[in-house]
Amino acid sequence: MNNTIEFYFDFSSPYGYIASTQIDALANRFDRTVVWRPFLVGASFKLTGRKPLLEVPLVREYMAHDIERFARLLEIPFTLPDRFPIAAITASRGFYWLEEQDAELARSFAKRVYHAYFAKNLDITSKEELAELATSLRVDRDQWIAAVQSQSIKDRFREENDRALERGIFGSPFIIIDDEAFWGADRLPQVEQWLSRGGW
Repeated sequence: MNNTIEFYFDFSSPYGYIASTQIDALANRFDRTVVWRPFLVGASFKLTGRKPLLEVPLVREYMAHDIERFARLLEIPFTLPDRFPIAAITASRGFYWLEEQDAELARSFAKRVYHAYFAKNLDITSKEELAELATSLRVDRDQWIAAVQSQSIKDRFREENDRALERGIFGSPFIIIDDEAFWGADRLPQVEQWLSRGGW
């Protein structure tokens, strides 16, 4: 057993957003550290045969209602973005570039990206919007823009996606504790019980 919790998420996932507002506080209660790992859920679709929930009849109506209800329960600001779903490639690349320098800075960036998208309806596919979020954390704007277009960061993000698939990760959020996997924000109570009881 180690003291980390792995938190895989897609910036385009509303359930990932919900979990992102809870996971650190949950981990802190058990003296654990969260390792944040953005990836693209869409990369798994060819393997699973799934597609975005809002493209599935009946499911989309339920999901739109459910996520708003979930957010109200936890008193989290939420609005379904005008552009949804998206491929959050640039935001994810930006995260990994920041993480190479400072994991806490990258985490703060991820939280701001999620809030911008699901609370403020901002376009997080825009390099300019994302650069503004980075600069609000005192990151050099030009360096950030150059970094997300660099081959090394493109390769790093591709490797992270490949590794996620190799580990059997197919949804957002996906939480791993001591090699035990939990899929979905609605599994957070189970995550807490697992940590409290040491498994079952």
